[in-house]
Amino acid sequence: MKLTQTLKLAGAAGALLMSSLSVASASNIGANDLAIHGYDPVAYFTQSKAVVGSAQFTATHDGAIYRFSSQQNRDLFKSDADHYAPQFGGYCAMGVVLNKKLDIDPQAFYIAGDKLYLNLNKDIQKKWLTDVNGHVRSAVRIWNGIEDLPVAVVNAED
Repeated sequence: MKLTQTLKLAGAAGALLMSSLSVASASNIGANDLAIHGYDPVAYFTQSKAVVGSAQFTATHDGAIYRFSSQQNRDLFKSDADHYAPQFGGYCAMGVVLNKKLDIDPQAFYIAGDKLYLNLNKDIQKKWLTDVNGHVRSAVRIWNGIEDLPVAVVNAED
């Protein structure tokens, strides 16, 4: 194999490794890679409320571990994880509109267009609800530019 071919292959392997690492870093995970602070993502759709999941029922998706309140919810998630997983890696949807990756309050959620959106808190969610369709369009456009940035820390002055 020629040196240029070897270098191209090494570069491609490095790019593949970096892309797989960025997927994991794009998910909002807490202690032990736990997503949504341990809340069940399927329950938002099936029960229209935030429900704490159990360590007994888990599944992984995009480098994050999700907990579920039942085996049925876990199986639903596994059958279509992209449908049930929160948008923007589980970060605050309104924060993405503002070019920031912010943590979430699992109680501050909204489902639109069959997608789950989480927000920093209920006050921020009120802002999100003023123009959900416009905010979704903006957040989708902005997310690709910030998904690999570090998480923003919210201060009292913010």
